[in-house]
Amino acid sequence: MAKCELCGKQPMHGNNVSFSQKKTRRQFRPNIQRATMMEGGRLVRRHVCARCLKTTSK
Repeated sequence: MAKCELCGKQPMHGNNVSFSQKKTRRQFRPNIQRATMMEGGRLVRRHVCARCLKTTSK
């Protein structure tokens, strides 16, 4: 399952709600990207969400 290795963000569950208010289950998936980052003086590949990727680049 996709999970951010920095913040731990993972898919959440909820409902699709149609105009007639009929509810069906759905999944909210985080935007997981594969990124190369510096960690302890060496390059490491990590699966991170877009939000963490944006924050670490600042």
